[in-house]
Amino acid sequence: MAARQGGAALGLGIDAGGTQTRWALATPAGELLAEGSVAGLSAMQLASRNGQQAVRDTLAALASDVLAVGRPSQVHAGLTGYGGVREPLSGLIRAPLGLGAEAVTIVTDIEVAYLDVFRRGEGYLVYAGTGSIAAFIDADGGFHRVGGRGGLLDDGGSGFWIAREALRHIWRQEDEEPGAWQRSAMAREVLEHVGGSDWSHSRQFIYTVDRGEMGKLALAVAAAAGSDPVALRLLEAAGSELGRLARLLVQRFGPRPVALAGRVFQLHPVIEQACRAAVPEAAALHLRVSHGHHAAARIAARAVVQPGAS
Repeated sequence: MAARQGGAALGLGIDAGGTQTRWALATPAGELLAEGSVAGLSAMQLASRNGQQAVRDTLAALASDVLAVGRPSQVHAGLTGYGGVREPLSGLIRAPLGLGAEAVTIVTDIEVAYLDVFRRGEGYLVYAGTGSIAAFIDADGGFHRVGGRGGLLDDGGSGFWIAREALRHIWRQEDEEPGAWQRSAMAREVLEHVGGSDWSHSRQFIYTVDRGEMGKLALAVAAAAGSDPVALRLLEAAGSELGRLARLLVQRFGPRPVALAGRVFQLHPVIEQACRAAVPEAAALHLRVSHGHHAAARIAARAVVQPGAS
């Protein structure tokens, strides 16, 4: 982390997902001064009192880290689950930073991720972390999406989807043959992470942990893929689901480069392979590490009104 900056008008970028919330500070010239991360958060947490408190605590921790470097003048935040309703989210962001309402702009996390990888109209982004979505921002700034509608409906190929499919398979096998989990490398890995082999442990885990923690079960599935063909097939199916997202954007808007980003693509090579197989050859695919918080910081910094400016 950089030393405290005094006097410079800074832009703060926030990229919040289910497993972590990343931030960066930038000058109006686009220079990145510092970056860091705190716990994950989602705009959907605001639906409950406990969720609101969790968001408040996470944003307070973020503000503490940021203010140790410098006080931003403008914030541009990309948040998973954001549906266009600014409050109370804007207030929760700006309060610990001591900023006014005009200092905060909010978009979805996929928008800041896209602008870190492509210019408007340039390509398609398939992003797979806790959730999954594909996006295209056209030359006029129009935002077009495929997927990204949450784990209850879909989020095909995401970490949450992989976890859900693994647990479904494990417990259906247990219905057919009690004790089958002991012969399954995937079941052993997953149930160890859950905390036990009894259904009560899985039930407690599924219905009490947040989406980000649920999505981390994908790591256990990937760990078993080398010795468990079921785990490998599940990861391959995840890649096909993600390839479908890219294929639909190509069909709608024509061939363009496709960037694959998000932690799911780092789980196992078969995911990228299956994704590529599901996309038309005319669309060039490449893996990217998205730094959405960098793009968001530069957007915020460009919006800073310099002292004395008219």
